[in-house]
Amino acid sequence: MVEKLSGVKSAEKYEKNINIGIFGSHSAEEVGVSAKAAGLQTILICEKGREQLYTRYNKHLFDEIVVLDKFDMLLDEEIQNQLVERNTIFIPNRSFSVYLGWKNIENKFFVPIYGNKFMLKIEERGIERDQYWLLKRAGIRTPKEFKTPEEIDCLAVVKVQQKNNPLERAFFYPDTPEDFYKKANKMLKEGIISGEGLKKAKIEEFVVGPRFNANFQAYALEDVFGKFDFVGFDDRIQTNIGGVLKLPAQEQLNLKIQMKNEEIGHFGVTMRESKKPLVYEAAEKFCAAAKEEFPPGMVGLFALQGAVPYGEGEKPEFVVFDVSPRVPGCPCVGPTSPEMRRLSLKYKKSIESPIDLCMMEINYAVENGLLSKVVT
Repeated sequence: MVEKLSGVKSAEKYEKNINIGIFGSHSAEEVGVSAKAAGLQTILICEKGREQLYTRYNKHLFDEIVVLDKFDMLLDEEIQNQLVERNTIFIPNRSFSVYLGWKNIENKFFVPIYGNKFMLKIEERGIERDQYWLLKRAGIRTPKEFKTPEEIDCLAVVKVQQKNNPLERAFFYPDTPEDFYKKANKMLKEGIISGEGLKKAKIEEFVVGPRFNANFQAYALEDVFGKFDFVGFDDRIQTNIGGVLKLPAQEQLNLKIQMKNEEIGHFGVTMRESKKPLVYEAAEKFCAAAKEEFPPGMVGLFALQGAVPYGEGEKPEFVVFDVSPRVPGCPCVGPTSPEMRRLSLKYKKSIESPIDLCMMEINYAVENGLLSKVVT
């Protein structure tokens, strides 16, 4: 029986034969491909009823597949001890954070996690030191916030947790307090959101401008790899609004359905070089604030989701309205981003996916006795 230790203490006992722990949702295929390409073994943790994609169609990506009745059974000490005995390092994704819960991850999960598990909680809305707090602390421009519906004085976006889906939020777009209550009541009646969710809703200015998810890899071993690498841009494909926007305007106006912004996919985008310094500057500020407020800071993949408003007479700026402090789960970035070729030249090895950079740092840490420096 392995003694219950922190992730760092557990990792100090690892020497070789590392297994990459993968949560069977969100970005499991991406992680599996990069881990296997880096010569690492893989263990997939999946929930019963959701395993077919992995056990039937992608079994070659995983050396071992563990199917649990419920995802949160991963918190069982016996299961965790087995993973530690197998020298497992977990790669966190959004599903991992949602189904296990950030408090459990910080206080009950002792399998080493690549990166900083103490930053996962900033993605939860409503806690005191969340992503909005950190962005402001970093001096990064964020949309104007409205504390109450009565303050709405321009086109706003309201972000509400979906009633029956912990991974997704519902959105609606009022431009007056009256419009807010009209649209909110409609969504309540249709069962899309709950009254409790509406009380916790985030109301903010809708930033009119092209959207960019700017993806980065931050390093624990800065003296070896530097602070971070930019890996590319993507944007989201959402349902059902994505389909609605393909219709002519008249047909859109005649539809009697509630718009949804539920994420179903991604597509790669690029930005003019003259504007790219905006996202590098935001990443510099974000990483500096993260290191100060959540030691050891941002480690691993992260994304700053924002838009670039550029109206007449306006100075362009990158306005950030969402942060992903973990694997963003956008498999389009690898094959569509020109940054992959640039990074291959930088590191003199093939970099085909952003997650390859995570594996590169893990392998370097293992080979040089520094694994405890890259995990929590």
